[in-house]
Amino acid sequence: MKHISVLVPLGVNIGIIDGTYDLFTQANDFLISQGKQPYFNLNLVGISEKVTAKNGLFAAQPNQHIESVRKTDLIIIPPCFQTDLQTTIEENREFITWIFRHYSHGSEVASLCIGAFLLAATGLLDSRKCATNWMVAEDFEKMFPKVMLETDKVIIDQNGLYSSGGGYSYMNLILYLIEKYTGREVAVHCAKVFQIDINHKSQSPFIIFNGQKQHHDETVRRIQGYIEEHFREKIVVDELSRLFSIGRRALEMRFKKATSNTIVEYLQRVKIEAAKRNFELRTKSVNEIMFDVGYTDPKAFRSIFKRFTGVSPIEYRNRYNG
Repeated sequence: MKHISVLVPLGVNIGIIDGTYDLFTQANDFLISQGKQPYFNLNLVGISEKVTAKNGLFAAQPNQHIESVRKTDLIIIPPCFQTDLQTTIEENREFITWIFRHYSHGSEVASLCIGAFLLAATGLLDSRKCATNWMVAEDFEKMFPKVMLETDKVIIDQNGLYSSGGGYSYMNLILYLIEKYTGREVAVHCAKVFQIDINHKSQSPFIIFNGQKQHHDETVRRIQGYIEEHFREKIVVDELSRLFSIGRRALEMRFKKATSNTIVEYLQRVKIEAAKRNFELRTKSVNEIMFDVGYTDPKAFRSIFKRFTGVSPIEYRNRYNG
């Protein structure tokens, strides 16, 4: 039997603890129905007797204090949030050395959604890949520059360290772990019971691009605004350089440093985000929307659209247009 420690940090998302418990319990129930022994032994592990959430509407009560856990096979870190992400880490610091110690003694660790912040704070993810919620990607990269964040991935598996994408995509990581430990049949059964797309591998179709503006370069911020207002027009770097009275090389360097995108990439992302909104809300053809956002080459449009969303324009329209 595999011993699983589900952490109950301060600020925890209790719904995700419940969902995790349900999936592993369903796996055990299926194994029992097949005449086999249950495989997972789940324990809620915390640093306080009770943790409340949603202004006290919900509560989770750990059945073990972290220091009473001698050995565990898998540690699961659910998403948690206090007043801000840095405060969340500080108020849950007791978990950090505990996670590091158990990983050093052979435990595996899985973070769900923004639980990746607590895992990254241990230093275990330095120079390794990680997934988290795309909405906090900028914050994560600033706080943990040594971690190789992959914003499009739903599941990352590296050296016994697992991480999931945002929101309810954590279920895909739990299914992945169930399959890894007990086999495909058990995972498929759980996926069917809870109606989860077991092959969901990318966050890209769900990402909303709002522009990286959490920086202090006012000139770059003005250029971003100009691009977002004039994205349907033909915008070239030399013209931006002239309009904003800054040398081309300096402009490109400052823009990349501030936004983590080249100017061309930023323009492409703004165009594709506009195309996505059109596909969601309008009944125009793919070509009409392509022209609306400033593209004239269907092949180039399809290629760039799929690069940023993971699906073709037609697939995206069919998925989201009512």
